Amino acid sequence: MNNKPRLIKDYEKLSEEIIAQIKLEYPYGFEKKLILFKNQKGQLVSALPYETEDHYYLVRMTRAEAQEIISDDDDYDEDGNLTEEAIERNEELLEDMNEDSAKD
Repeated sequence: MNNKPRLIKDYEKLSEEIIAQIKLEYPYGFEKKLILFKNQKGQLVSALPYETEDHYYLVRMTRAEAQEIISDDDDYDEDGNLTEEAIERNEELLEDMNEDSAKD
């Protein structure tokens, strides 16, 4: 079992860096990657799992929300696939962020 801290967050509340990482991890959308888990209240919740070096994220979203996020995001084409331009832009963004954090 994973010993990393588990963070449950809404997509809109994620940092730009985490969103860029998620887009690169799931270039064909999130809808089919959602999992179900029980929250602290015992309610069944759907979420997108995403793991970084330091944390294990469960990004709360329903299938409908996952579809809406992709359809509203200009980084994805009509078929729900991340565009080549968006892949390059997100990779550059993460590279720049890594360089900035290395300077600190």
